[in-house]
Amino acid sequence: MSESFASDVFFTPSVKQFQTARGSRNAYARKEQAGFRSEIDSGLSGWLAERDSLYFATANAEGQPYVQHRGGPPGFLRVLDAHTIAWADYRGNKQYISLGNLAENNKAMLFLMDYEGLDRVKIWGTARVVQDDPELMARLMPQGYQAVPEQVIVFTVSVWDTNCSKFIPRKVPADAALEVIRGLQARVKELEAQLAKG
Repeated sequence: MSESFASDVFFTPSVKQFQTARGSRNAYARKEQAGFRSEIDSGLSGWLAERDSLYFATANAEGQPYVQHRGGPPGFLRVLDAHTIAWADYRGNKQYISLGNLAENNKAMLFLMDYEGLDRVKIWGTARVVQDDPELMARLMPQGYQAVPEQVIVFTVSVWDTNCSKFIPRKVPADAALEVIRGLQARVKELEAQLAKG
């Protein structure tokens, strides 16, 4: 019987065949032995607290995938314990595809990007919808945020991994860019005024 690893969630036999054929299997076998992370450590917890956006992947009973964007102010995503992440799920376009998928298949994935810091994190696990816990909803709802919460999504982490920064385009938040631009504009006006005085 072969040894099992947390990474078996994504390194399936089919994936391992491709790794073998294309020369990366030995490196990933060593990484399996060292261990992929299955608990949320302080580094990941702090990183998640700074995110204002995530992609939430689910699939229906037939395996048809769906990816949905979720966003909010930094801190809308909360770590409840070493294996659990949750967020208040706001009212959107009322398609309810993710909810329908989770009713049939609780396997899910979170994909999170930090374009400014050139980081990305992949988290595999299971998710469930909680609709009857007003205390949890109140705990997760960002104070003063103008959105209507409909339910809570509770995500149980099976395993997580990071990617290298290769090919991630560097982007900065619009507010940060505008602040720099306004500062430069003010400096230009100041210099123009000095030049006009001679």
